[in-house]
Amino acid sequence: MHNQPQSQNLQGTSQMSAMESHGGHEMFDAHEAISGLIGSMEQSLLYEQHIQDPELKTMLQKHKTYMSQTYNTIIETLKTGQEPSVKTQTYNMAQSNDVLYGMKPTQPKSPAQSATELNDQCISSFMMGNLKSCASAFTMTALEATNPVLRRVFADSVPHIIEMAYEIFLYQNKHQYYQVPQLKPEDMQTYMNSFSPIQNTMKH
Repeated sequence: MHNQPQSQNLQGTSQMSAMESHGGHEMFDAHEAISGLIGSMEQSLLYEQHIQDPELKTMLQKHKTYMSQTYNTIIETLKTGQEPSVKTQTYNMAQSNDVLYGMKPTQPKSPAQSATELNDQCISSFMMGNLKSCASAFTMTALEATNPVLRRVFADSVPHIIEMAYEIFLYQNKHQYYQVPQLKPEDMQTYMNSFSPIQNTMKH
């Protein structure tokens, strides 16, 4: 006598209810990613009152609007396991792609000792830190998600979070909050020539 296969107990995602169409690990990672997104949005409420530069304030508000819509899309997908009514939106940044290279001497930085010392450099760094955290959490959740729609919503959101982080970097770079050193030309050349392409990639 041999064992009967257990496959009759298994169900495909399309046949399952919303509650049954998510794996346990997926729930843990999604919960962490969503909590991080909430934290980022809530912290922006604190940052907004300390921002001096109208450009940075507008950027923060745009980010918050995008994150709010992303939050709603994720929550709907989590609850239904189905296509959300509002798809993942595209984030279009306002900054140009021009990067200033090189280092200039600056005053040594030390931690602020009161909230009044928080300036646009501090706040843009906080914003960057939150976006990096969200991008990592969303990527990890997408890699662990079993529900195909939730997986795609998290995965599709990552490039737009990266775009927001790049916008912050460009803002910081423009104001010399984030300086970009370069290697000596000969060292740069050595690194750039460290790899060669695979030949005959069309052959099987």
